[in-house]
Amino acid sequence: MNKKTLKNDALQPSIHAACRPLLKSLIAQAGALGIKVSQHASGATVVDAGIEVAGSAEAGRIIAEICMGGLGEVRITDKNIVVKSQAPVLACLGSQYAGWSLSYEKFFSLGSGPARSLAQREELFKELNYQDVADFSVLILETSKIPPREVIDKVARDTQVKAENLTFILTPTTSLAGATQIAARVLEVALHKAHTLHFPLAHIVSGSGTAPLPPVCGDFLTMMGRTNDAILFGGFVELQVNCSDEEAANLAQALPSSASKDYGKTFAEVFKSYNMDFYLIDPMLFSPAMVKVINLKTGNSFEAGALNVALLKQSFNN
Repeated sequence: MNKKTLKNDALQPSIHAACRPLLKSLIAQAGALGIKVSQHASGATVVDAGIEVAGSAEAGRIIAEICMGGLGEVRITDKNIVVKSQAPVLACLGSQYAGWSLSYEKFFSLGSGPARSLAQREELFKELNYQDVADFSVLILETSKIPPREVIDKVARDTQVKAENLTFILTPTTSLAGATQIAARVLEVALHKAHTLHFPLAHIVSGSGTAPLPPVCGDFLTMMGRTNDAILFGGFVELQVNCSDEEAANLAQALPSSASKDYGKTFAEVFKSYNMDFYLIDPMLFSPAMVKVINLKTGNSFEAGALNVALLKQSFNN
C-alpha cells in the first residue's frame, strides 16, 4: 500500500488503495442499488446514481465511503446517517471535500473524492502535504448532467490517469443517493470549518457525526435547502483532539452553525435573502448544529450548539 505523509508526519495510507474495493462493489451491485454504469465516449466509466435511474440511499452510503477515500465508515440507522473516521483530516479534507471546480460551457460541478489528491489543484493540499499515487481514479460530481468530453479530458490531464481508468460518479442533489451522500458530509463540514478557524489540523485525532436524512423531492432549490439544513439544524459532530483545554473549548464554541450571523432561518430563506448568491452567505454558517470536542490530553470535553428541531421540521415540510 502506498504511504504518504501529512503535516503531522504521521504515515497515512493511499486513499485510492483504500477505496478500490468500495468502487468495485458499487459497480458490481449496480442493478441492486438502482444505479446505471456506462462507458463515456472518452473511455471513462460513468456511474449514474440518480439522473436516468432512481438510485438508492444504500448507493449514496457506499458513494459517501468512496468520497472519504475508504477511510470512513458510513451507516444508515433508522432515518439518520452516521459517519466515523479514525483519519478524519485525510478522509474529509484530503478526499471528501468538494473542492475541485470543473466547468465547460454550460456544465459546472464541484468534484470530490480521491482524484483531488492526484490533481493537486487546490492550495489545501500544500497544507496537508499529501499527494497520492495511483493508476486509476474516481471523482464524485454533484450534478444532473453527464460531464462533457472536455471535462473528462481535463481530469485525465490533471490526474495523469488515462480516461479509460477514470470513474465519474454522478449524484444529483434531488436523488436519494445525492441527498444521502450530502448528509454524510456532516463530519467533513466540521473539519472544513475547523480549518477555516485556523485550528491546527494535526491536533484532530478522530471524529464522528450524525445527521438526519432529508426527504427527497424533484425540485433542486428545495433539496439544496433540505440537504444543508439537515446538517445546520440536525447535525451533531464529536471530535477527539490533542491540545490545550483552552484551544478545545474555543473550537467547540466557534464550530456550531449557531455561531454564524446568518443563523436563524432555513437555508432556503437565507439563500433568497442574498438574491440567490451562494457566495454572499456567511461561510461560518456551514457547520453542524451541535458539537462535542473531547480533549484526549486532559480527558475534558466541551459541548456547544443545539439541535433545532423546529427549523428542521420547517425545512423538511416545505
